[in-house]
Amino acid sequence: MDLRNAYDQRSVVVTGAGGFIGSHLVEALVKLGARVRALDHLARDAQVNLAAVIDRIEYVQRSLDQDVPLDDVVGGCDYLFHLAANASVPLSSERPGMDFEINVGGTYRVMEAFRRAGAGRLIFPSTASVYGEPLRDPMDETHPLRPMSPYAGSKLAAEFLLDAYARCYGFDHRRARLFSTFGPRQRKYVMFDLIEKLRRDPRRLEILGTGLQLRTYSYVADTVQALLHIGAHPDARGEVFNIGGEEPISIRELAELIVETLGIAPPEMVFTGQSWPGDVQRLIGDWSKLRALGYEPRIGLREGLRRLAAWHRGEFSPPW
Repeated sequence: MDLRNAYDQRSVVVTGAGGFIGSHLVEALVKLGARVRALDHLARDAQVNLAAVIDRIEYVQRSLDQDVPLDDVVGGCDYLFHLAANASVPLSSERPGMDFEINVGGTYRVMEAFRRAGAGRLIFPSTASVYGEPLRDPMDETHPLRPMSPYAGSKLAAEFLLDAYARCYGFDHRRARLFSTFGPRQRKYVMFDLIEKLRRDPRRLEILGTGLQLRTYSYVADTVQALLHIGAHPDARGEVFNIGGEEPISIRELAELIVETLGIAPPEMVFTGQSWPGDVQRLIGDWSKLRALGYEPRIGLREGLRRLAAWHRGEFSPPW
């Protein structure tokens, strides 16, 4: 697809713009010539993650868990990428009310503003966690939906609410279910945690669970390109797409690959035997439906890990 033609001089709103994926999406949109309005509730994250483009966007600091109208933010936009959410499964199991308020309530407030404004297209990144433990591998978009955590349940509730709004009010929406995304600026989740533990103590590495959990990983730049394809493609209206990565890899194998990437001696690996409530053991996605739109990932797991490790070393001080 000619993404520049799709986004150049278009008005694009990104919620959760100061976060990990959101900030990379904003940068990509700016490069495509879009006029970006970036909404986030964390001023510090926005200043750090959006530093390269902050003078070329309109930044709005606002929280979606407050019942404040968003018409002034959404009004007149051609595209709205709604990324703002709590995305931590462990935190959601401890504080499920937060997921309901932000992931469901916040999405409702965004959709209401979108409906009132009669805006263009709404692109909603959801999560592969809505599938739960697989009944078959790999999981395509028709797989049964069996969320196992408040986080996954809240994202699925938001998906259904969005789908119902679209049918009732006739607006253009597209949904994406993200399998694990990684890369620079990611300051939590498994890859960051493993690298950070090795930074602090390269001789011993504690790993949550058995190490047999299976995942597919998508580098953040590829995830962003996939979202842009979904937003722009004329055949994506009303559809849901998986965004995945390469062949599945176990957490144990991932830890070994990270050690190799860092160029350090193999540490003692200690497995806790269990992780957290709601942790899905196998997340292996089929993204052939997305490939049919003309999307292909460009950055493999090894190259992505090299870039992540380089960012981590530049961001955090020794010991190594």
